[in-house]
Amino acid sequence: MKFIHTSDWHIGRYLHNQSLHQEQKAVLEQITKLAVDNDVDAIIVAGDIYDRSVPPATSVELLNNALNQILEHDIQVIMIAGNHDSHQRLGFGSSQMSNSGLHIIGPLSKELCHIELKGKNSNAVFYTIPYAEPSRVRELFDCDVSTHEQAMNVLLKQVHDHDSKGLPKVVMSHCFIDGGIDSESERPLSVGGADKISAALFEPFDYVALGHLHGPQYKGAEHVRYSGSPLKYSFSETSQKKSVTLVEFFNDSNKPQISLLPLTSPRDVRVIDGELETILEEGKTDPNSDDYILIRLQDKHAILDAMGKLRTVYPNVLHLERVGLLASSEKTEIRRQHIKQNEMDMFSSFFSEMTGESLSEPQQQLMNVLLDNLHKNKDNG
Repeated sequence: MKFIHTSDWHIGRYLHNQSLHQEQKAVLEQITKLAVDNDVDAIIVAGDIYDRSVPPATSVELLNNALNQILEHDIQVIMIAGNHDSHQRLGFGSSQMSNSGLHIIGPLSKELCHIELKGKNSNAVFYTIPYAEPSRVRELFDCDVSTHEQAMNVLLKQVHDHDSKGLPKVVMSHCFIDGGIDSESERPLSVGGADKISAALFEPFDYVALGHLHGPQYKGAEHVRYSGSPLKYSFSETSQKKSVTLVEFFNDSNKPQISLLPLTSPRDVRVIDGELETILEEGKTDPNSDDYILIRLQDKHAILDAMGKLRTVYPNVLHLERVGLLASSEKTEIRRQHIKQNEMDMFSSFFSEMTGESLSEPQQQLMNVLLDNLHKNKDNG
């Protein structure tokens, strides 16, 4: 049995108000090609298929086209709902679709959902656990659970008890493993740590395909893995190497062989740090100037239309940070003291920050006259 583990497609996602539709289309085509080239039996997607519970029509069309391409190659697909998905909408018509090799698991049900897939060389049993709040598990199983770990314990007991007849047990789940490395683009499952689950719960199984965290990683044991998202969905993910996970079981062993297959995007997501003139000069010869860029300017003086200037060489600058101004401890201290300053002090600070110069003596005298007149008019007002 050979399959590709992927997750967190987040179809319909925007990055700083920039649609990623074309990048998602390209990377889904890559996943299909990797599946064909590696002669896999299945692709499994561990949740967050869409980015919103009510996806736009373009996102539904993109997913439909991607699944059609995969199924045309006689590759089966298993998908579970994540915390971003509408479980009911995603699961619509799933029982009819399963006959064509597309298995979509939307809402959590009380009955254990297990799917035995037949591979070219061997078979495996996949146990699908869509994202579920503890309250949903408490309602379905009439049990006293309040945390995600307690709820997962209840769900995994069914997997433990099920007889797979010696076939590998593959668990699919969308959750947050304690100690996992997260990023800014992931929506928290709960507050106060109640969403964290010990990796030890999953270690008894042969392979665990996890979704939710966007960086590829494993926790506790090598076979308890997050595949990560196929694209960078925030600037906190710039250092991540995006991939899908190729998993293969052989007839004589339930220990999987695991490898990562790299993915590339038509546009990378990058952070550029430096002074404006240097960035503009280097941008003229940057072969990847169309990437999505966050600029961190180190200049400590005011710059007129910095974003406009940057976009002449980097048209897809999505965000600008003036770290040079903020880095000055003196100016930071001035901001902290603003509420303690009188009008003249505040204007002097503002003038210095915007021009890089101090008020001259004539300018100070003029400001004193203007402020005196303002106060007189207010008193007479």
